[in-house]
Amino acid sequence: MTDALATVDAAIDALLAEHDPTSMSTAEFRGHQYDAGLGIIHFPKGRGGLGLAPKLQRHIEKRVIDAGRAPEEPTMFFRYLAGPTIEAHGNDAVKDRFLRPMYTGEHKWCQLFSEPGAGSDFAGLAAKAVRDGDVWIVNGQKVWNTLAHLADWGMLVVRTDPSLPKHKGMTYFAVDMRSPGVEVVPLRQITGEAEFNEVYLTDVQIPDENRIGDVGEGWRAALTTLMNERTAIGGGTPKQGGGAIGELMAVWNKLPAEEQTAAKRESVMKLWAKAEALRLTNIRGSQNRKVGNPGPEGSVAKTMFAELNKDVYALTVDLLGMSGQVDYDYTYRAPETLDVSGTGGGPRYAFLRARANSIEGGTSEIMRNILGEQVLGLPGEPRVDKDIAWSDVPRS
Repeated sequence: MTDALATVDAAIDALLAEHDPTSMSTAEFRGHQYDAGLGIIHFPKGRGGLGLAPKLQRHIEKRVIDAGRAPEEPTMFFRYLAGPTIEAHGNDAVKDRFLRPMYTGEHKWCQLFSEPGAGSDFAGLAAKAVRDGDVWIVNGQKVWNTLAHLADWGMLVVRTDPSLPKHKGMTYFAVDMRSPGVEVVPLRQITGEAEFNEVYLTDVQIPDENRIGDVGEGWRAALTTLMNERTAIGGGTPKQGGGAIGELMAVWNKLPAEEQTAAKRESVMKLWAKAEALRLTNIRGSQNRKVGNPGPEGSVAKTMFAELNKDVYALTVDLLGMSGQVDYDYTYRAPETLDVSGTGGGPRYAFLRARANSIEGGTSEIMRNILGEQVLGLPGEPRVDKDIAWSDVPRS
């Protein structure tokens, strides 16, 4: 047993000896887990962690689940985004205020990045904040905000100095989603859900104490969020033959023998091989990651996950034939929990929902640019607006 694993096991033993997970609420137990340094293991001591390798988190979760605590709820998705950003860029007061209730699930978070006129070009955002003493007055519109209607807090990036180039004049804030002037409007999707929202900000007052990182450093802080988001979306490691490819195989195995043609078999085989290559790539990337915040490998995983998911579910619905067109409920509904994995419906639902995979968390086109320039070292695309003031950039 390694020294790190022994340290973790000793901390778990002490936690479970003092706090029975079956005798208290999930939020209460998570609070004790955070205080013991077993919440987010790679975070520093006093911030929910012990400064140890992230891979030990799975060991922790398995042991506490075996002790009777329910598995992690989907709020983890947002803790993986906001938590690392606050830990990396927030001051001590911000960390003390937000990290613990974020981990326990008492505070639910959403992400307020994209805008109608600045989706793929995130640095081109136009929502602005003007400082008035110790308060910032925010006006603007955000879009594609996952589950914003359920959130207590939002990760918000706005423009605070339009006289600087677009990457330099942005600042990152935590915004109270119950603040006056915050309006959340649902966006109905082709699945029937309203998982996404538009958020309108009208003279919203945000205290400067809610700022995450320095003024003008919003781009750098946002990259931490985005890298973690891409890994959260595409970095999963299901068991071999699990996940989306498992649904395809289930449909394939039920086909009558006469419909399992050589051409169809070849299509299924190619997608299975791609799914396995992605799974192994994610395992390797996880093993090689030495710190809590991932690097460009998250863009590899996210890109391949998005394109593979669309291809897998397109073929799945094709194999279902005409039955793939029926038996799905398109009734309008707004999710009531923070589960971003979908509301069910099997491959029919997934075929529709997968359309968003190549957009959310950064479009596949943007991911390819990142990989080409930052990983392969290829020349970047011409950017005539990179070094001029944002206010001077021509707009349609």
